[in-house]
This record gives sequence, structure tokens and C-alpha cells, in this order.
Amino acid sequence: MPTYHDPLQDADEASEALRGLAHASRVFDNPTDTYSVLGDLLSGVRSLRQVLDQLGSAHLVHRGRAHDDDGDHAIGASEALAAADDLHHAGTLLDGVEERVNAAMTHSGRIAWNAPAQRLDREAVSTEAPRRWLSVVFFQGSEADEVLDLIDRDGPDAAIEHLRNWDYGDETTDAALENGYVYDEPPSGQLDRVVTDGDYTLTYNPFMGHVSLLRSHPAAMSGPALDETDVVLAREAVSGVGPLDSRTPPSAGTPTSARMQQASAVAERDWFAGPARSSGSAGRGLSL
Repeated sequence: MPTYHDPLQDADEASEALRGLAHASRVFDNPTDTYSVLGDLLSGVRSLRQVLDQLGSAHLVHRGRAHDDDGDHAIGASEALAAADDLHHAGTLLDGVEERVNAAMTHSGRIAWNAPAQRLDREAVSTEAPRRWLSVVFFQGSEADEVLDLIDRDGPDAAIEHLRNWDYGDETTDAALENGYVYDEPPSGQLDRVVTDGDYTLTYNPFMGHVSLLRSHPAAMSGPALDETDVVLAREAVSGVGPLDSRTPPSAGTPTSARMQQASAVAERDWFAGPARSSGSAGRGLSL
């Protein structure tokens, strides 16, 4: 959080935030989000312009204290004046950047983005072959951090391949059907990212710190239909918003057979609560 009074801490946090944005903006699953990002960037450019001016002024105001490494005041004062001049020039150049970003945001705001063709094809396929989704594994906290690091490093396909090790076939299917971890579509929150590879769907959220793998299953074999309340509760549970349902997938750290024996305890445990992620985890994987 910004302090509004400590330039060292705020500058460090601003640097980390920009590194995170540079990493996160490599792919936009929803191009509509670009407009909001442009608005925040425009605000950031204007603030950066102000910071450069203030840094230049600081060099001028304190140039009487400037010396070089050998204690020569004349050289130190000269360097302070040169730094102030370069900072002023950099701020002037940012005026052009602000103008261009503002124009780009105006053009972007006039775009109505259509749904991708892939989504339409997927809907057509689901009409021909109805299916539901069984929970295979769910991770949060430090366990999720390891998978999120794998996604950052090798991509979501590698994470799907890794998490398939927790799919025990019929045993996983039976456990999901018995405990109600079955969904008409993969539950996901607003900030979740969803990747489908064959019968598997990966949902992950680097901000909330959770990862989930689901496997498709023929709808006719999935038991009775889920009502709309079940689907809404599942989505709220995955996104971390709203009440938790007893059908929230359990932690993957427990084998499937053991999970079946602990079904009654699962309903009492909040798999999406738990302690806040450590500062080390929060900064994970943001370097480029």
C-alpha cells in the first residue's frame, strides 16, 4: 500500500507493481480489459511526470550540499544541475507519451469486442455432447504457489500435465460424484484464468493464490442435474466471494480415497480461507 509520505518505499512498490503489470499483460484473455489498463496507465504517466519534476527540483534545492567523491563542491553542484536538467527534459518527453496514451484510450473506448470464435465452437460441441466437470484437485497457499510458478515458467499446459498426477481415474470420478464436486461448467471467478486441454480444464488465479484442475465427464453418467444454486455457490467459492458450499473441492494434499472417508469434515472446513499469503509469495514470478 502507498504511504504517501515515504518516497523510498512508494518508489519500490511502484517498481514492483510495474514489473507485475508487465508480466500479467503478456496475454489478455479478454481484450475489453485493455481499456481499464490504459486508464490506469494514463494516470500513472501523469504521476510519473510530476515525480520527475519533483526529483529535478530536489537536485536544485539541495545542490549546496552536493560534492563529488573527493569532496569537491564545484563538481558536485555541476552534476546536480545536470541531473535536474535531464530530469526536466525527461518530464517534457512524457508530455508526448501522455498525449499518445490518451489518444489510444479514446480509440480503444470505441471498440465493441465480439466473443472469440473458439467460444462459439466450444458451445456447439457442448450441444452435441453434453458433459459436466469433475474436480480432480484444488490447491491454495504454498502448494498453489508452486503450480503458479510452473505456469509462469513453462505455461499452463505444463501445469495441466503436472496436476494430472492427482487424477486417479475411476477413484477420482467416484469421489467427485459421491461428494458432489460436479459442475455443469468449470466454476471460475471474474479474475480467474481458464485453460482447456482436451478433457482437462485448468483454472487459476495468481491474485487470490489458488489453482484447480477439473476433468470432463459425460453428463448422462454424472448423476442428477445440478440446480442453479449449486452452480452459483461453486462459482462464488472458487472466486473467493460469497458463501462457501460444502461441495467446495478439498485440498489435493489428501489422496482421493482418504477424501471419501473425510467427506463430513470437508463441509466444515473453508478451503478458500486460511492465512494470507506471505510477502514472498505475493512477489512470486513477477520478474521478466
